[in-house]
Amino acid sequence: MDISSGEESEFSDSEISEHKDKPYAQLRNGTLKVKYPGGIFKCPFCAGKKKQNFKYKDLHQHASGVSKGSSNRSAKQKANHLALTLYLENELADEAEKPVKVVVTPITEENKLFCWPWTGIMVNIVKESDDANDFDNTEYWLKRFSKYKPEDVELLWDAEKRTAKAFVRFNNGLIGLKNAMEFEKAFEANRHSKKEWSASENPSGSRIYAWLARANDFESQGPLGDYLRMNRDLKTVSEVEQEVAKTRNRPVIELATEIDMRNENLDDLQSKCNQKIMSLSKMTEEIDSMHRSFCEARRKLQHHAQMRVNELLAERERAHAEVEKLRKEHELRSKEVSKKVAQTEREKQKLDEEKRKNDVRNSCLHMASIEQKKADEGLLRLIEEQKEAWKKVVELGRQLAAKQQLEMEIVGLKGKVKVLKHLGDEDNTAVQEQIKKMNDELEAKMEEMGDLEDMNLTLMVKERESNDELQDTRKELIKCFLDKSSGRGIIRVKRMGEIDMKAFNDACKKKFDSEEAEIKASELCSLWQEKLTNPKWHPVKVVAVEGALKEVINEDDEVLKTLKAEWGSGIFDAVVAAFMEMNEYNPSGRYVVNELWNFRDKRKATLKEVISYILQDMKSQKRKRR
Repeated sequence: MDISSGEESEFSDSEISEHKDKPYAQLRNGTLKVKYPGGIFKCPFCAGKKKQNFKYKDLHQHASGVSKGSSNRSAKQKANHLALTLYLENELADEAEKPVKVVVTPITEENKLFCWPWTGIMVNIVKESDDANDFDNTEYWLKRFSKYKPEDVELLWDAEKRTAKAFVRFNNGLIGLKNAMEFEKAFEANRHSKKEWSASENPSGSRIYAWLARANDFESQGPLGDYLRMNRDLKTVSEVEQEVAKTRNRPVIELATEIDMRNENLDDLQSKCNQKIMSLSKMTEEIDSMHRSFCEARRKLQHHAQMRVNELLAERERAHAEVEKLRKEHELRSKEVSKKVAQTEREKQKLDEEKRKNDVRNSCLHMASIEQKKADEGLLRLIEEQKEAWKKVVELGRQLAAKQQLEMEIVGLKGKVKVLKHLGDEDNTAVQEQIKKMNDELEAKMEEMGDLEDMNLTLMVKERESNDELQDTRKELIKCFLDKSSGRGIIRVKRMGEIDMKAFNDACKKKFDSEEAEIKASELCSLWQEKLTNPKWHPVKVVAVEGALKEVINEDDEVLKTLKAEWGSGIFDAVVAAFMEMNEYNPSGRYVVNELWNFRDKRKATLKEVISYILQDMKSQKRKRR
């Protein structure tokens, strides 16, 4: 919005022409826009006042009126609108509205009289019985001659309604005259003009003739002349042009007068608006001054409040520091007191702990001695039983050797008897006596053989009982080792047929991280341990080794080949070793069994080795106690 401020009154009205160049340059370079689409023009210097859409002529009149306006217009406003006036005249002169020029066929006789409003006359309109054209309808004729833009058509029929004449009325202006002349020339071109109609005394057929009504038609006798005299006037083209000019200029004059009046009203409104603006400016300045005063007062209050808060915070920090100092002093004193109390309590607890440990140690030594005595008694009993078993085994072996010797003697005697029977004469007394003697000796040997068999049977029963006792003893020793074995001795319990987990851990650590490797190794080991218990999987083959048949691992087994290819030889060897142990110690049950094992020699431990290991361990425990 243009405001009559100090900036606008920097120059006077006499300097307006000197200050028009700057806004003129802005209009030329496009900084200020005047022309908009649709042939609309706007004043860039009055954009804030009211939405104004001008035509070129109206905007030019507005710019010219403001540049020469009343004294309440500022010099800057007049300079801006003067620049706009020059810009419209110099740069946008082509946009000026051009007056409508009617292209009329040159009329050589402008003073000739025509029937007005311009009227075309059509004659010889014949209506046939079988004619499809609706001659009675005015719309038919308007549509037929629509290219000439007629406004109305009136028909005059004869008494029998067979033939008719028509009057075609055109626009009252010069454009209507142009259309009427083109209408006439069209019929002239087709040789259907008034001249041809007058030349033909009795025209045949339904050929229509037409022409533009003039003074001679107006003055003629008959229906044509009567109609024209009643409904038309005679005027020359010049008279019509003058009337059109008067009609056109009258609203322009009226509009120009109204525009001037409105401009004056706008000037008054502008003056009032400027006064309001000045009043608003003063109010705005007062509001700004009050706002600045309020901001300053608020800033001082905030500053004062901030200083007070800082003082309170400083006092709080000082108080907090004093409290903290007192708290630390109290804590030091408390620690000293607690330390002294703790030392006393610790010494008391230490004495009680030593006493308790001594009691526990004495109780443990007592219990250990009792257990040691029981173990010694059990071990001595096992040793005695072992000695008796060995004695029985030795006696059984001696009896078996005697039996075998006796069987050989019996066989030898039988052979001798048979030889004597074949070599000697049956009647020879000496031979018969010799045979009898041998038979008696043979019977004696047979009786002795029977006694030996009875004794052998008895010894075999006792041997079986001894073996059962030895197996029971071995089982008891396995239980004892499972309960007390430290896992570091030479003689320990081994689970025959159990896969070594270490091989799976080593293989999985190469493929996975530490946590996942441990889980994967456990899953994989459990899977293959379960596969070992499956009796349907038996990856062995029988081969001859030094003349004897022996079962060995079949390395062509598909399951083992897949295992070795996927996880390597470490897991493969662990699975094969576990399978061979299970196949040796429990081939029918296919489950893991416990066995006393000599881990130094990597073989099954004998009872003698186990007993010797236990005795040695007992001696070392006695030395430690001492």
